[in-house]
Amino acid sequence: MSLSQEFFAAYEALLTRWPTGTAEIDVPTPYGTTRVHAYGPADATPVLLLHGGGSTGAVWFANAPALGTRHRVLAVDILGDAGHSIPGGRPLRTTTDLMAWLDALLDGLTVSRTHLLGHSYGAWIALTYALHAPRRVDRLVLLDPTQCFASFRPGFLLRSLPVLLRPTQARARAYLDRETAGTDTDPGWKRLYALAASGFANRKLVVGRRPDPTALSVPLLVLLAGRSDAHDATKVAARARKAVPDARIEILAELTHFAMPTAIPAQANHRITDFLTGNQEKQAAPGAV
Repeated sequence: MSLSQEFFAAYEALLTRWPTGTAEIDVPTPYGTTRVHAYGPADATPVLLLHGGGSTGAVWFANAPALGTRHRVLAVDILGDAGHSIPGGRPLRTTTDLMAWLDALLDGLTVSRTHLLGHSYGAWIALTYALHAPRRVDRLVLLDPTQCFASFRPGFLLRSLPVLLRPTQARARAYLDRETAGTDTDPGWKRLYALAASGFANRKLVVGRRPDPTALSVPLLVLLAGRSDAHDATKVAARARKAVPDARIEILAELTHFAMPTAIPAQANHRITDFLTGNQEKQAAPGAV
């Protein structure tokens, strides 16, 4: 079996863990076709989920049941990354292109306004989009966001380089095992991530400058991984609070960066749902959930 076949077999294995009733939607855009996993009442307020680099939209299987009780979950395979989305048409090269792709994706889904939830790289996209099109975003949830309030730790970048420059399945798995040690990160997703790193070595993610969160005009929830190697969670929380004083910011003490979202505790899923429905308005001090 080729690496590509192994990857899609692992991808399909994660999809079997999504709730019954999940639909697969392919949405054409000027930049290519985007795969979306949809779950929850069709007439409910949508929440668009944007995964971290290499994670694919299938990663949200443990979060979809809770979110889908009150919302229409729309989990995206980010165009240009590993997964079932297929680039085509205009090249996706700049942040402007990325924002235009999301505009077209929401148009194709006939979604005028949505909640946005993103992890890591997906959180950077989500924050950037909320600043680009605030009229289309109701509420914003960022899970251990990178390049939003602080830069990466130099040591984290150094450990990531071998996986980025000379990707193999074994190297990616060893890296991920180290970064998720002591957590309940799902082994099926870890296998998928390692296969994405080795089988999609030519994937090209659009990266850009850090956005200015002080201009944010939508309600914000930030959940940080207390044991994140990507950055110092306490410092990120302080910077996020300074930039967005009304934000709700919490630290999940037991989690690492790559443990999100598959190892997020059930109570955190409930807090996200409560935030999206407007049941939690007051800012929380950093602390374990």
